Amino acid sequence: MADETYENPVLNADWSDPDVVCVGDDFYLTASSFGRAPGLPLLHSRNLVDWTLVGHALERLEPAAEFDSPRHDRGVWAPSLRHHDDRFWIFWGDPDQGVFQVNAPEIRGPWTRPHLVKEGKGLIDPCPLWDEETGEAYLVHAWAKSRSGIKNRLTGHRMHPDGTSLLDDGKVIVDGDRIPGWFTIEGPKLYRHDGWFWILAPAGGVETGWQGAFRSRDFFGPYEERIVLEQKDTDVNGPHQGGWVRTPSGEDWFLHFQQRGAYGRVVHLQPLRWDGDGASGPGGAGSGGSWPVIGDRGAPVAVHRRPALPPQPAAAPATDDDFPGGRFGRQWQWTANPQDGWATQHSGDGLRLSCVRTADAHDLRKLPHVLTQRLPGTPSAVEVDLELHGEEPGARAGLAVLGDAYAWIGLQRGTDGTVHLVHRFAESAAERERDAAHPRPAPHGTVRLRIEIGAGARCRFAYDLGDGRRRSGPVFAATPWRWVGALLGLFALAPDGPGRPGAATFTRFRISPL
Repeated sequence: MADETYENPVLNADWSDPDVVCVGDDFYLTASSFGRAPGLPLLHSRNLVDWTLVGHALERLEPAAEFDSPRHDRGVWAPSLRHHDDRFWIFWGDPDQGVFQVNAPEIRGPWTRPHLVKEGKGLIDPCPLWDEETGEAYLVHAWAKSRSGIKNRLTGHRMHPDGTSLLDDGKVIVDGDRIPGWFTIEGPKLYRHDGWFWILAPAGGVETGWQGAFRSRDFFGPYEERIVLEQKDTDVNGPHQGGWVRTPSGEDWFLHFQQRGAYGRVVHLQPLRWDGDGASGPGGAGSGGSWPVIGDRGAPVAVHRRPALPPQPAAAPATDDDFPGGRFGRQWQWTANPQDGWATQHSGDGLRLSCVRTADAHDLRKLPHVLTQRLPGTPSAVEVDLELHGEEPGARAGLAVLGDAYAWIGLQRGTDGTVHLVHRFAESAAERERDAAHPRPAPHGTVRLRIEIGAGARCRFAYDLGDGRRRSGPVFAATPWRWVGALLGLFALAPDGPGRPGAATFTRFRISPL
């Protein structure tokens, strides 16, 4: 029976604001990546349950100078993934710049450089639609009040069929202020189904909101609305914002996120059916007047029958890494656009990070050269081996849990040339880190670092200097950034100064269940 069902979440980490498309027998998913690089992760599945990370569509954020330092409140917000004219298309909004687009002939690329479709402040969550019946193309987007002073509205445009520009100034097609009880409408996904234009859009806020559906015979409205997914009496708070997909056998499914504090926005898979007779999929048209019913009569499911799709081996996005030849896997992202020399390839195994000189050595949150991956959503142990080569006093390297507050454990070279095991943290409002435990000599300059992540993202730090594992400091409760879940990070740095400060080598990175 277990093989016939799946459990939510199907992606138990911060794959924020997912969208999904089916091409042939394959399903592809992308998600928000904000200011990290590379951006726009690309995931693949054959069964909608087991996903692997196959690449990224955005090598660097542009304009590059805007992202040479961490910007977790900017960059790639709520992308939409589509397949049209034998190409994959991703549209996203940068709240400070406007609507961007990239496209590629294959999911693994090559992807075009970002193209600015519409410039403007506060333009977020864009979604295109190519109407296969009429040949017309459209785009809908939401608004970020922090940049534009506007929220709770969806604006529609006609779009050039080549996806490069919009053909009008736009019209408000959904005004949430005119719908009693609705607020913070955002994240629209646009479809054609049964002769209707459909917008699936969340409302009510990230942590406690619901999923709405809007339909109209004409793209520019008027639209009627219905709540199609909400928490009800389940444990899944704010189940909303995602994409509808139809399988080759004709089943309908909906992927959405749930905000889980420090773990970020985990992804759930819900069955979707139509309460009338609907025969067309997300790209088609027809006749009828049905509404989508998501989950169990509008409530999210925890366990459900698997989609009727061919069997696929159990899979999940990679986490472990041996760093062969000094190369790191697809699961890693820098906290800003990378620069040459941060990581060095070599003939052996292990990640060799340069101890980048910085005036911000006292605060990891300001550093662009932290290599990160998502915090696992289940209790886990994280381990990595570290050797510090840097000879510069103050050179250091370590393993961190990063968020509005952060903590790290690692090695640092003192003014007398000796190396110590150090454990430091910074509270959310603190401008500088301080010790979480007393430094301890590390005479060989090597250590095995460990973080045990328990329930509620409560983290226990430990180390092994060769004489057995020891715990370090008190429990640290991981915190999210404003829009991003907590991150695991590897880093190496040195204080400002002349000369080459050396490097550190990380080997055998592992995440295992507790």
